[in-house]
Amino acid sequence: TGSDYQYVGKLHSDQDRGDGSLKYILSGDGAGDLFIINENTGDIQATKRLDREEKPVYILRAQAINRRTGRPVEPESEFIIKIHDINDNEPIFTKDVYTATVPEMSDVGTFVVQVTATDADDPTYGNSAKVVYSILQGQPYFSVESETGTYQFKTPESSPPGTPIGRIKASDADMGENAEIEYSITEG
Repeated sequence: TGSDYQYVGKLHSDQDRGDGSLKYILSGDGAGDLFIINENTGDIQATKRLDREEKPVYILRAQAINRRTGRPVEPESEFIIKIHDINDNEPIFTKDVYTATVPEMSDVGTFVVQVTATDADDPTYGNSAKVVYSILQGQPYFSVESETGTYQFKTPESSPPGTPIGRIKASDADMGENAEIEYSITEG
């Protein structure tokens, strides 16, 4: 992340007696440019910043050769460098402006609009790609569901079965049969 070369790892052959008779060679993705190796010690460094969103995995091959004869002392081995994600991308909304209307005197909890933001960071590593929504102005008249941008309903625990607690609405731009919508609960 800084201007100095980033230490990545070290290659070491069991045949290396520490007398300088072996030379370590690196080939594959970015070898010699993005990744350099100290041919004497086997230390590998990255020469530039690595961006996971640009390329998440590099596949390299390593070889230890006899410096005098130029012959390999072991079979070539392949290894993978995986780039760990950092939170370097901010969420981006799918639209610049969301426009919605709500009838006056609507019940509390009435759905108004759903907003959606996406994040280019890695969703499988840490919380870098986790999007949390908040509303900056419009309280107390409007609120946003922090996890999904949308629906949140409340009902008293004393409500009898069958009591309406809220309404969700989806629209489909198709016509006729193709525009028919069926609602179902997938969990809970």
